[in-house]
Order: sequence, then C-alpha cells, then structure tokens
Amino acid sequence: MPRTHRTWRGGDRPPRQPSAAPVRNFLLDFLGATDSVTGSRYLLTADGRRMLVDCGLFQGYKPLRLRNWSPFPVPAKSIRAVVLTHAHLDHSGYLPLLARNGFRGPVFCTEATAALTRILLADSAHLLEEEAKYANKKGSTRHNPALPLYTADDATAAMRQLVPVPLHAPFEPLPGVQALLRGAGHILGATSVTIEHAGTRIGFSGDLGRGDDVVMHPPEAPGAADILVVESTYGDRRHDVTDGAAELGAVVARVAARGGVVVIPAFAVGRAQVLLHLLNLLKADGRIPADLPVYLNSPMADEATLLYSLFPGAHRLDAAATAALRDSATVVTTAEESRALNRRHGPMVIISASGMATGGRVVHHLVAFAPDPRNAIVLAGFQAGGTRGAALAAGQRTLRIFGQDVPVGAEVVQLGGSSAHADADGLLAWLRSAPAVPRQVFVTHGEPAAADALRVRIKRELGWPVDVPDWLQRVDLHALAGRSG
Repeated sequence: MPRTHRTWRGGDRPPRQPSAAPVRNFLLDFLGATDSVTGSRYLLTADGRRMLVDCGLFQGYKPLRLRNWSPFPVPAKSIRAVVLTHAHLDHSGYLPLLARNGFRGPVFCTEATAALTRILLADSAHLLEEEAKYANKKGSTRHNPALPLYTADDATAAMRQLVPVPLHAPFEPLPGVQALLRGAGHILGATSVTIEHAGTRIGFSGDLGRGDDVVMHPPEAPGAADILVVESTYGDRRHDVTDGAAELGAVVARVAARGGVVVIPAFAVGRAQVLLHLLNLLKADGRIPADLPVYLNSPMADEATLLYSLFPGAHRLDAAATAALRDSATVVTTAEESRALNRRHGPMVIISASGMATGGRVVHHLVAFAPDPRNAIVLAGFQAGGTRGAALAAGQRTLRIFGQDVPVGAEVVQLGGSSAHADADGLLAWLRSAPAVPRQVFVTHGEPAAADALRVRIKRELGWPVDVPDWLQRVDLHALAGRSG
C-alpha cells in the first residue's frame, strides 16, 4: 500500500501551489485536531477545488490557541464549501474568521446543527468581545488594545452561509464531489460524513456519541469508505460503568446537606441538558431534595434547550421529559442576575458554561465559590489539556483567573459516566460496524496518548492499516485507495 506523503511539517506556510491544478486529484490536509481534541479542520482538494470538513477553534494550551490567530494555511477565498459535522466550537468556531477573510461558500450541515451553530457563534463572539473589553478595563493584557478574535458582526455574516441538508440525502459540496451525512449521536444534529470523488470515498466520524447516552440516540454505522478518519477523545480509556444519575446525586446530596453550592461547568449544548434531565430524575426519586434550587446560568444553554422540543426525533426524550428540561431550573439571563448568584448562599446548584472553565460566567462563579470547602465543583465532560477544568481534574489547588491566583478549597468531583463521547470500546465498535474494511484509517481529535492508544488497538484488534497524522500533513486519497485518479 502506498505510504502517506508528508509535505507540510512544522511551519505556518503552505506548500507552493502549482501554476496549473493537477487533473483528478483528491488530497487531504490535516489542518487541525491532530495533536489535540480541538481545532477540527480537514482540507479536501478535488481537481484543484477546495473544501473543508469542519472549521473549528483550537482550545487548551496557549500554543494551540495561538493557531487561531495565525494566517490560515490557504487563502480563505479559495475555499468553495464547508461541511460541518456538528455545532461545537472546536468544529464550527472558526467560521466567522474564515468568512471575514474571504470565504463566501455554503456551509452544509443538518438543520439542528445550523440552529445550534447560530446560537454558539453568537455567544462565542459576544464572549470574545466581552473578554477583550474586560482585559482592557483591568489592564490584564500585554496587547494595547486587546482585540477579539472576531466580532458579533463576523458571526452574523457566517450564519448567513449555513445551508441545512437532511440526513441520508446525497448532496454535492463541490462539482463532481458527493457527500452524505449520517447520525453520530453526541449532540443534536451531530453527524458523520462520507465524501466521494472519482470513485474514492473518505469517511469522517465527527464526534461519536455513546450507545447508552440517556438523551441522544446511538451513532449510526459508517458508510463504506476507502479511508476512515476517526476521533479518539477517549481512545485510551473506558467509561465508568457507574450510574450517572447516582454519581451526580451522591455529590449533590452531600453538598446540599452541608449547605454548600455545587458549581458545574457544563457545555451549553449537550451536557447542560443531560444534567438538567438527571437532576429531574434525582428529585423525582427523592435522592436529592425536591426543593433544591437549580440555576441554569447560561442564556445559550437555555436557547439550546428550546431546540430539543423543535427536533423531537433527534433525541430519546419524550414530550414530558423535554418540557421538564426548562421547567426544572431558574434561568439566569442578565449579567446582574449572574453576579447576584455569587452573593447567595447554599444549598443550590449552578450549571454554567463553559464546560472546561475556559471562559464565560462559570469563571466568575469559581472565583466566588472555589475557596469554600463546603462547596463542590463538578466536572461533567472531557477536560482538554491546558484548560482550568483539566487543572482541577489533576488536583491543582489554585486557579489563575483574571490575573489572580484563586485558591481551591472546594471538593472537586469528575463524573466518570457523563461524557457525550464514545469511549475506546465504543470507537472500536463503530469501526467494526463498517460495511467494508478500509484501506487506511487515520486517528485524530485526541490528546497524543489517547490517539496512539486507539491506533494500537485498531492495529492489533482489527488488523487495519492505521496512522496518527501530523499537523499539516497531506495525503493523496486516490493513491491510498489504489486509484491513479
């Protein structure tokens, strides 16, 4: 089998483009999600025409975040289309900057993903503007002035380019290129995508959900593909078999008994709704006090929760459980209401974005409640390296917030069974369900240890050719598929 070609290594400049586009080419460049769980960006070139699968933000360690500010490896105006697997910002959050820099093509995704992406991009732009404004006010920046990565106007412009397409309905993102979306579980609207050009098919898993998720449907099997690109967020571990409701109920009950506050950094899309559902079940079963106040301090999470009633077929909840998501918590809308929560005493539960405590209102709650040992911080999802959530999960007893060291006296609990991602066994099961053995598998979207652990399992258990690609690596898909193009 031909080996992959590594022509982009370790630099920001793309390779020089030939004066004339080669005939019948089909190339893949890994522009992100190769050495981390963020920055999902795959550049496909078919007969000289370019498109992206996902267009996400890098998050976590500072060297990764700085990539968001670097020039895009190819001119944005040369990209003809984008296909989004789902709405999370590490898959969609770079779209406003791409559009501002000249991208004018369609962004294909499911209708639910389009609805969620509008919510997420608007919130992301608002937070970026607010953080820049706060840094300038406090003087906690070396930049004069600090500027947001993009603005609300940039986000609004990008939203106009969203083009919903249904599941299982072929569409043509580029001339001569066919694409098809399949359900991936994970969050509302999330998909895997298969793309075909000149007889060569490549499949991208997107982020795969769990077969036993309490809210989302299990992921569908992949379509037949010559090359598969699979995520590896939990590629080196198995999820805890602990009952998620019982695990959450135990910590909430003991904190409520001592009059404390439970602060839960939660992704506004997906995790917040699962947590609200579990808290409803716990109250109904009498495992936590029925009158325990629950605050949803995320207008974005509230907007996302409304969508569950608009897309009833995209999740497992019935009409009553869907309605209960909004009825069970007090939604905190304004900044003043958010600040007022910090002056309240427990017992109470606060669910607030962001899920890895990288920004947003939850950061202010950590300043207020992290020092007190009566309180608890509950981590309810994956915590990427370099984030405050990862620092808390590792046992760090101080957090750097707004230029100050905040002591962590509160109990810190990481829920073992709460992730929206398939674990290593789930990823292998998804691969095994493929209707044909691929010629090549690429493992992406994972920390280095997780990606390599999944690579080893694929090689040993499935016997398939598999590799962990480098950032900016290019591969010739027709060559991998055994076609000359």
